[in-house]
Amino acid sequence: MARATGLTCRRIETAIAERASETDTKVMMKKISCRALILSLFLSAAILAQQPKPQKPIQPATTEPGQEKPEVINVRRVHLPITVLDKRGQFVSGLAQNDFQVLEDKVPQQIDSFTSEENNNLPLYVAVLMDTSPSTAGKLKFEQESAMNFIQTVVRPRKDRVLFATFDDRVTLRQDFTDRLELLDRAVFAIKKTGEKTALYDAIWQFCDEKMRSAQGRRALVVITDGEDTYSRADINDAIDIAQRTETTLFAISTKAGLSSAVPGVESGHESGQVKDRGDKDLDRLCEETGGMAFFTGDMLALERSFSKIAKELRSQYLITYRPTNDRYDGSYRRVDVKLSNGHDNLKLRTKRGYKAVSDSVTPK
Repeated sequence: MARATGLTCRRIETAIAERASETDTKVMMKKISCRALILSLFLSAAILAQQPKPQKPIQPATTEPGQEKPEVINVRRVHLPITVLDKRGQFVSGLAQNDFQVLEDKVPQQIDSFTSEENNNLPLYVAVLMDTSPSTAGKLKFEQESAMNFIQTVVRPRKDRVLFATFDDRVTLRQDFTDRLELLDRAVFAIKKTGEKTALYDAIWQFCDEKMRSAQGRRALVVITDGEDTYSRADINDAIDIAQRTETTLFAISTKAGLSSAVPGVESGHESGQVKDRGDKDLDRLCEETGGMAFFTGDMLALERSFSKIAKELRSQYLITYRPTNDRYDGSYRRVDVKLSNGHDNLKLRTKRGYKAVSDSVTPK
């Protein structure tokens, strides 16, 4: 019994010693592992410290949930092509910026930029719209020849662009903006037949909205027609509004006199004071409100002279740009008046009469 008890005690002591040894080993291993981990972290930090820090990308501003988006402020510039005439109707050159005063709703405006007619080198974008309603059938050839002569006169190769289209009961683009005269010639003389109605205002609306809006230069639209609108969904106010908003000057040539006037080579404009019917008065208004002019021709020579005057006017205009003091887009109509300084009372000028202040998109010129 005593021997068994002594053997048991020795076994217990041996087991305790073995457990103590295992515990010491585990503690030692933990210490070594901890030291190794600390050394590894230290070396990693040292290596990273020697490497160049990558640049933090700039993140675009974001809007927190529940917050309003930042307001985008559009700065409007109003562009005014201005024609100045003397008492004989001749174009006047040599005027300077201080010869002009611009008012919007009777409030004087500061002129941001001024370009004289001599330095007016902006590209010219001209849309020529020809009436092909039934009543034009006997005049079509003369109109085509005159239109092509005008295009050849007005286009400066590699600089200006001309678009050609027709309108009757349909509005048709025949040739988009180009300076290639052979393409325009082909489009003009490809017209062989006429349509059924006259959608004048729709044609003006469509090409001002779809083409003139993005034109990178001065914008003019020339209409050749012999009658009043009979088919458009748009009305005259819509046509004037879109032309003013896209900064497009309208010119019109009426051929309804039949190209057979009693006095060959005589054309009349709104200055003549002659009695006109409703169609003539509408053409006058279209042009006057946008800074252009209407011509009422009686024969082929008068038609050609009308085109020649338009081409010359487009090369003789002054250009003024200003930023309105009233910069609100509230949909109101803004009346624009341009006056000449003292000493120029004998001169007349033409420019657009106003615009509607809506948040519209026009490509800057």
